[in-house]
Amino acid sequence: MASIHVSHHLEGVRYEIRGPLARRADELERAGHTILKLNIGNPGAFGFRTPEAIRLAILENLAKSEGYCHQKGILPAREAIAADFRLRGLSDVVSDHVFVGNGASELISLVLRALVDDGDEVLVPSPDYPLWTAAVTLNGAKAVHYDCPEDTGWVPRVDEVRALITPKTRALVVISPNNPTGAVYPKATLQGLASLADEHDLVLLSDEIYDHILYEGAVHHPIGTLSKQALVGTFGGLSKVHRACGFRVGWVGFSGALERARDFLLGVDLLCALRLCSNVPGQWAVPAALGGANTIDALTSRGGRLYETRRAVIEGCGRSKYLYGTAPMGALYAFLGVRGIAGFDDRRFALDLLEKKQVLVAPGDGFNVPYRDHFRITLLPDADTMAEVFRRMEDLLDGV
Repeated sequence: MASIHVSHHLEGVRYEIRGPLARRADELERAGHTILKLNIGNPGAFGFRTPEAIRLAILENLAKSEGYCHQKGILPAREAIAADFRLRGLSDVVSDHVFVGNGASELISLVLRALVDDGDEVLVPSPDYPLWTAAVTLNGAKAVHYDCPEDTGWVPRVDEVRALITPKTRALVVISPNNPTGAVYPKATLQGLASLADEHDLVLLSDEIYDHILYEGAVHHPIGTLSKQALVGTFGGLSKVHRACGFRVGWVGFSGALERARDFLLGVDLLCALRLCSNVPGQWAVPAALGGANTIDALTSRGGRLYETRRAVIEGCGRSKYLYGTAPMGALYAFLGVRGIAGFDDRRFALDLLEKKQVLVAPGDGFNVPYRDHFRITLLPDADTMAEVFRRMEDLLDGV
């Protein structure tokens, strides 16, 4: 009998973060090895706990969570999200403009499905969080990557983005604080990108899932506050700031050109209805999370666990003969480069690091970049563990 072939819709779709290397790491674990998994930003795997008030909110509302809810999400969650958007300057967001999903990832795909037709183009940063490129591709459009160069601190040049706009361009994706680089875009850059969207009637899709994870005084500016006439979809969620990945609660709120976007928003609503609703118990955590105590600053401030691990990364690069990187100013990652080794290949390095040193990292080419000398690590291990990771990497590179 003939082999069962994969759908052609998956051609060009990649997600190396959970790809062949991660599968090989699982095999090694089953064989008895202990693997340090730095490939994914999963706080719970590194001992971080969801704040107690958030967990209690779910427990207290379990009796209300046994049936389907509205396809957009429960009203208390949407009202809390809308209020949070307004506090950050997005004054026109109300609960009816908010959609709750099974993580922001689900909503990224749904929003693009409602927006693009075959052959449309979407501007996506390079390096990017690869779900964005994958979701564009799966929905029949073309991801056009704009460069976020290392020599600018991974911040895009607005004029270079402008040069990529064509009559087929429908949307501009912005990720700040950035995954994988940790860059936090300056207000002037965000204003330039927002002005491009205004000028060319592009939908702005802003991934702000790491909005409160900031270091050394970095400031996050919601791009929706800077656009004058574009439709802006701002994505957030509980996963990172509130260390609640497993609850699978994300959201998107729309602001700006809402009157012109009525049909599009009805399309998003239809797609949300087709999947009935998102996880109901987790949604009850949203009001407690957004209206409760700030629990992230203690981790990102001097002496906090994320801050100290970030410092261990910076110091590890400073001591290394091979590794270098721009200090991340936000999010949970560092995008590191390797120099001084002829013919270095990020995938080969990642496989050798896994097999020989039991450390799993994400090769840089999985983030849709044209070069092969970078890789991403998460900042979630403690500082001592990260120092040990750098010792193992240095030892491996010494032998190359």
